[in-house]
Amino acid sequence: MTSTLAPAPAPAPVARAAHSRDGDATRRRTRVLALPEARWAAGATALFLLALPLQLVGAPAWVWGPLYAVAYGAGGWEPGWAGLRALREGTLDVDLLMVVAALGAAAIGQVMDGALLIVIFATSGALEALATARTADSVRGLLDLAPATATRVDADGAEEPVAVEHLSVGDTILVRPGERVGADGRVLDGTSDVDQATITGEPLPVVKAKDDEVFAGTLNGTGALRVRVERDASDTVIARIVRMVEEASETKAPTQLFIEKVEQRYALGMVAATLAVFLVPLASGVNLTDALLRAMTFMIVASPCAVVLATMPPLLSAIANAGRHGVLVKSAVVMERLGQVDAVALDKTGTLTEGAPRVTELRPLTGSVDEGELLVLAAAAEHPSEHPLARAVVDAGRERGLTLPVADEFDSTPGVGVTATVDGRVVSVGAPARLLNGATDAESAQATALAGELEDGGLTAVLITVDGTPVGVLGIADRLRPDATATVGELTCLTGNAPLLLTGDNPRAAARLAAEAGIEHVRAGLLPEQKVSAVRELERAGRKVMVIGDGVNDAPALAAAHTGVAMGRAGSDLALETADAVIVRDELTTVPAVISLSRRARALVVQNLVIAGVFIAGLVVWDLAGDLPLPLGVAGHEGSTVIVGLNGLRLLREAAWKRAAR
Repeated sequence: MTSTLAPAPAPAPVARAAHSRDGDATRRRTRVLALPEARWAAGATALFLLALPLQLVGAPAWVWGPLYAVAYGAGGWEPGWAGLRALREGTLDVDLLMVVAALGAAAIGQVMDGALLIVIFATSGALEALATARTADSVRGLLDLAPATATRVDADGAEEPVAVEHLSVGDTILVRPGERVGADGRVLDGTSDVDQATITGEPLPVVKAKDDEVFAGTLNGTGALRVRVERDASDTVIARIVRMVEEASETKAPTQLFIEKVEQRYALGMVAATLAVFLVPLASGVNLTDALLRAMTFMIVASPCAVVLATMPPLLSAIANAGRHGVLVKSAVVMERLGQVDAVALDKTGTLTEGAPRVTELRPLTGSVDEGELLVLAAAAEHPSEHPLARAVVDAGRERGLTLPVADEFDSTPGVGVTATVDGRVVSVGAPARLLNGATDAESAQATALAGELEDGGLTAVLITVDGTPVGVLGIADRLRPDATATVGELTCLTGNAPLLLTGDNPRAAARLAAEAGIEHVRAGLLPEQKVSAVRELERAGRKVMVIGDGVNDAPALAAAHTGVAMGRAGSDLALETADAVIVRDELTTVPAVISLSRRARALVVQNLVIAGVFIAGLVVWDLAGDLPLPLGVAGHEGSTVIVGLNGLRLLREAAWKRAAR
């Protein structure tokens, strides 16, 4: 079938997209019974609930006994087998101790108590598995935004639906109205509004036309687009986000590593203490059943399950939440370190600023032309040029809706500027010193004064001459990001220290921008190694420094800092690889938010450790000094584990990010 760029009827594609989104939402949420841990726990619970009333009404043991036995097997085989494998490798697993305690209870006639332990333990494991799955769902949900198939257009114009993973760089795909873009690429033909909030955070759809970049997973509007694929499916922006967050989830924070290091010694000590709790009363004349029951109860309540679970759920939940809001934290170590930051150093161009020069001043010479005519002449002459400053002049003309005449006889001289014929007049645009070349007439003197005034204000001055006579000067500057000033204020409040500006730009431009952003401390004209020296100087003073940058020249400082954060959209590959975290949407306000989220995660870790410690200490004292019933000990131990796990998952909620952002 021959392809066409004529818009297809909107309702059907939009309905398909809506259906796809609904399906994605369903697919992203792991069903409880899809987890084997949940199925085994459900089976064990069902068998326990069948056996318990039979036992309570006095049914024969051969009726309820097999039900309990199967409940033991259903709920205990998996942790028991895993514990035996760990034991064979020289590691004592706490899960194995729980299974041993349950079997010990059964051996002394406490079959129901042991089964209860198995059921609660299996349910706790299922909840932990579900929490882990839901954390992964929240991250992988981003990947589901990308459609499973795309319409590939062959060289002869024939259309063919293919799986997105089968697309190759250089392929052409057709994106109809209402469909999601199937791959990262560049528009070859067509115009449409594209909703790319999932990638860039922009609240409104963005007009996409020829040569504009589009991202996989973004939603096309009412026009049709023909797109050339520029990245493999595994390398799209969304795929990289998911991959980096999943890699982060596999790391362990220092607190967790310390707990795991202590866990082995604690487990061995707990076994020794359990033997003592059993043998000492037995030697004192206590009967075997009572001594063994107290020892089994002690081993259960002293188990450090809740302590082990205290650290990772809050940190992994924070990583997933930050990832959903455009901040990729590369590891649990980084998430823990973010909350320790007490000093921030920012790069200027591309970090505090948008990284794209803009015309901010129009200064026509007295008696020559008005502002509009000055900009028309400059933009028309610069139109054929690819220089960033030329693009800024042309964009300024377009933003004002000016009609630009066609320029002839265009010529560009590197380091000087451009010259072109516009409406029969020779227009030159370029560096004032080069174009004036020492001229001392009145117009040249006025132009020199205006250029000096603009440069003193930290702007780049561009002179316009017509037939050799100066007619005006433009001031060009890199514009401050809209959220930069607010971010600087928030970082000052969070860290207790005003941020520092580290830049290789000239001191005047740096000082102007710093004043605009509310930054007092500026170090300008720095080479990359000098930025590193500035960071190390702060660290020698006892500061934990966060560096935020985007360029290759920022990479050494990002690596040297306590925590390095890179701007994702315009950041260099080296900066993105070196940084500990990446701001995907270039929203500076997410930096103080993720610092607050890290501190909240660290607070929850401490809170969890306190909860676990209080439960363990209270239950152990009760068992040793009093008479703690085994079922109550089981409920207290497993209950504390569940409480700690669910407490950590609170940071998955949207409200947690909103609270951090405030």
